[in-house]
Amino acid sequence: MSDAFSLADVKYVKRVIVGNDNPETAPDEDKYEKQLAFLNRCLGEAPKGRIVGQEKNFYLLNLGEHQVVMQYIVYHVGFERKPCWMK
Repeated sequence: MSDAFSLADVKYVKRVIVGNDNPETAPDEDKYEKQLAFLNRCLGEAPKGRIVGQEKNFYLLNLGEHQVVMQYIVYHVGFERKPCWMK
C-alpha cells in the first residue's frame, strides 16, 4: 500500500520563506542558502513535512532610472506533529 497523504492529518504548519522578503535589506546569498537548507530539512527529516501551499510575492524597487523586481516564495509545510528539532 502507498502512504497516502491527507490534509486532515496535518496538525502543524510552518511558514518557510525563501528569498529576500525585506526591501530595506540587500540580497544575501548566505541567508538564501540557510533558508533552502531549512526547507530541505523540513521536507527530508522525520517527521517529514509536505508542502501544502505557497505564496509568491514580489515588490518593485526604483533605483535611479531603473526598476528592479525582487521576488520571494513562502512555502507552507504541513506536519502530522511539530518536529522536536524545530524551535
